[in-house]
Amino acid sequence: MEQIKIRFGNHIETPTTEDKSFEDMFQSVNPMFCFSKRVWRPQMDIFETRDEIIIQAEIAGVRQENMLIELSDKAVKISGVRKSSQPDPTATYRLAEIQFGRFERVLYLPSVIDMEKVSALYDNGFLELKLGKQPKTNYSSKPKLPIDFL
Repeated sequence: MEQIKIRFGNHIETPTTEDKSFEDMFQSVNPMFCFSKRVWRPQMDIFETRDEIIIQAEIAGVRQENMLIELSDKAVKISGVRKSSQPDPTATYRLAEIQFGRFERVLYLPSVIDMEKVSALYDNGFLELKLGKQPKTNYSSKPKLPIDFL
């Protein structure tokens, strides 16, 4: 069984632009307007429990060896490639909604995570990351400063 690649670091590169290009505007109208390889954005959910942050990504058709997870204490980047499975190269598309090629998502985390408590599972087209949160420091042991009222 292939392992999911997770790379730990302090800096995660973000995509260069979020602007829609000429190609992006016409791609939804007609897939034949695709002039170059595009980066697509798979659907994702992120939610938080008391002890962990859970990220679910819908990336059906992506092989584990074609995905990479990069993780810092502030963000996670999920990237990879979904290869086209066009059955016949001479076929003419009448509808083309499934996106292929490179994908990339950078998600900023709502809490600082513990790099020792990270797990990833890929099953039935869904990637699930479980990121353990750093325990919060207990501030109740610090002496309270007196408050003077006038």
